[in-house]
Amino acid sequence: MTPGPDLQQLIDTIRTDTGSDDELAQLAVAAGTISDLTATSDAALGYFVDRARGAGKSWVEISSVLGVSKQAAHKRFNDSWPAKLDLNRFTPRTLAVVKAASEVARDRGQGFVETEHLLLALFTEPYSLATKLLENADITETEVVASVDLAVEPAVPLESIPAEGLPMTPRASHVIGHAAEEAFLLGHNYVGTEHLLLAFYHYPSGVAAKVLNQLGLTEEEARDGVRAALEELTKGK
Repeated sequence: MTPGPDLQQLIDTIRTDTGSDDELAQLAVAAGTISDLTATSDAALGYFVDRARGAGKSWVEISSVLGVSKQAAHKRFNDSWPAKLDLNRFTPRTLAVVKAASEVARDRGQGFVETEHLLLALFTEPYSLATKLLENADITETEVVASVDLAVEPAVPLESIPAEGLPMTPRASHVIGHAAEEAFLLGHNYVGTEHLLLAFYHYPSGVAAKVLNQLGLTEEEARDGVRAALEELTKGK
């Protein structure tokens, strides 16, 4: 395992970043550095916990590896993060997709939002980066609808289902949370549709991830596509 910085290296880095011998200035930089390291560590650990969950590992197995109780692991990584989401970081298009997922679910006769509804809702924003990536991979809305229909048979629309604001399943809710995590890991201060696309792969057993893989867009290819698209956008600025 590649070792992280030892204490002396960390101290030297903080002193260098401060650029001053003032003790309070060094303390301020140290506090900010430690806070950033803690947030990054938590995000990285949460990422791998979620991968383990997506692979079907139980909370008992995960808690055993982490050396904590099942309740502690579940509370930290399953219950706490949704409340921490800052929706101000979500782009208008991403928020529009999340909202449109309710209508997609309702049109399919379902009173809840799942990952496949979020995937289908991407096509309501045809100029979004995620939708363009799907098009570049020759994945059309028609193909996605057909694949989703094979995986989940649409029900008959019911009048009792509200038009919007449908509840999300835990998996769909966590996908949105992991979109924010993907943005964080990529060093972005916003959550775009491309991050939502990548977040689908956190749950390989989810319908969205299954459909994407079946249609030929693997997680690796999606990540490569996002990186290439963002580099192209950066060059154009």
